[in-house]
Amino acid sequence: MKRSISAPFSNMGFIPQNPSLATSSETAPAHRPAGSPGHVNLRDTSRPPADKLPIRRKALLSPQARAKTKNMQILALKIPVRSRRQAMDWSLVLLSQEIESVIDYSQEDDTWALTVAPEHYDKALAALQQYQLENRGWTWRQTLPVPGWRFDWSCTAWLFLVLVFYWLQGQVALEPAGVMDSQAVRAGQWWRLFTAVWLHADLAHLATNSALGLVLLGLVMGRFGTGTGLLAAYLAGVGGNLLPLLLSTARHQSLGASGMIMGALGLNALSSWTHWRGDPHRTRLVLGGLGAGILLFVLLGLTPGTDILAHLGGFLSGLVAGAALSLFPRSSGPKTNLINGFLFALLVILPWCIALKTFTTKP
Repeated sequence: MKRSISAPFSNMGFIPQNPSLATSSETAPAHRPAGSPGHVNLRDTSRPPADKLPIRRKALLSPQARAKTKNMQILALKIPVRSRRQAMDWSLVLLSQEIESVIDYSQEDDTWALTVAPEHYDKALAALQQYQLENRGWTWRQTLPVPGWRFDWSCTAWLFLVLVFYWLQGQVALEPAGVMDSQAVRAGQWWRLFTAVWLHADLAHLATNSALGLVLLGLVMGRFGTGTGLLAAYLAGVGGNLLPLLLSTARHQSLGASGMIMGALGLNALSSWTHWRGDPHRTRLVLGGLGAGILLFVLLGLTPGTDILAHLGGFLSGLVAGAALSLFPRSSGPKTNLINGFLFALLVILPWCIALKTFTTKP
């Protein structure tokens, strides 16, 4: 039993070394030379005599052509392929050269083939040979040493926490106790480095940080693990609040999660550092990721009217954390994520408890 399958899209494959001819009314498996199963040689295929062309009773090409030739016998030639994926790849190659084809599958012997009209057969073989030549030896085709990017939807818990703090700002005066103030930090109020991350000036400020943070944190947590990624981004945000304190003696006040978000950007930018060991293209991969991160930082972190020093501190802290975590794969293990998640919760609760206790006990 045979069926025709129309499949316009697929991944690219490569060409076997030898097509054979078969009729559509009777199944003829692809010729497979000894020692080379599934391969066919396009170069050795010649067009059969006109009086021996196979007959295909099912119409080819478009639905309009099928309707016109429903009761006619149509001559057809078949090019065997090794798999459905390869058949779909080759059909796209032929379509790019305006050669229409039909993908056939035989359930009897589990074979795939492309059927083309006889007048297009030679042109089809030439197109497939050229496709093989142009796609031979692609150096960028390689197995990735680590799984692809994953998005961790647990980042919605961070978003929920940010929204809760914004709601609390309308109920309780959190800014005096939690806003980043360099003079107060120098006086011993270290908790402001942590508490300022959860405060926002207005709804627009909240919406911008929430949208960017959800995407970047989801990628970081998917790459390094839920607890590890969240803790690393949070500490990078603390580093963002610390940089203005170190570089300027003037009083500096700020609030917002943008330092943490820039830290997540830095973590993503240098997560490719894992390629540095044993990858011949490590320099290109690492510099490519770093360059993309820097461009995004220029676009997102240098907006006039924002705390550029805090953004820079968060980004640099994220780069350091991303490089460090990439060199230690065990940092994303279940136990490590659990411990880091606990540390994250502790570093959120403890600074706020101290801040609120300090300001509520003042005369």
